[in-house]
Amino acid sequence: MPTKKFNKRIYQNPAHFWRDFRYPFQNRDKIKLAMDGKFVSPAFRERLMLAVTAVNGCRYCSYFHTKEALKTGLPESEIRAMLKGEVANAPTEELPALLYAQHWAENNAVPDPDVRQKLIATYGSDRADAIDIVLRMIRLGNLLGNTTDYWLFRFSFGRFGI
Repeated sequence: MPTKKFNKRIYQNPAHFWRDFRYPFQNRDKIKLAMDGKFVSPAFRERLMLAVTAVNGCRYCSYFHTKEALKTGLPESEIRAMLKGEVANAPTEELPALLYAQHWAENNAVPDPDVRQKLIATYGSDRADAIDIVLRMIRLGNLLGNTTDYWLFRFSFGRFGI
């Protein structure tokens, strides 16, 4: 019988978890600005969250942000594509940010500096910062969900958590 493996990104150590966990409390004002819709509309925010969730594979976030994306008016076909990592159906002006979001998630929240500079050149510093805040928020949710699933997987000898 083949051994099951847990292949989702999780928190590897408590220091990484605490860094991400403290961020919202230390940056409440920045988060409010990013979430108020001025720099990132609700639909754009959900696209960013789905792009990161597709990379990280959190089932809880996939479910929740699918519901939220539907509330913002995103079509089901676009949401399905986003959850597969396909961003081509998104509005053209959002594509650079969505590709950045995928790169950001694939590189464990440490994007290449040149890629980050391109984001700033495309959207401006304030909007790029708001995009990063949205990405940090979904990373926390994704990795918490995946880490929970990892421990379910371990404690159940592979029966749960996948």
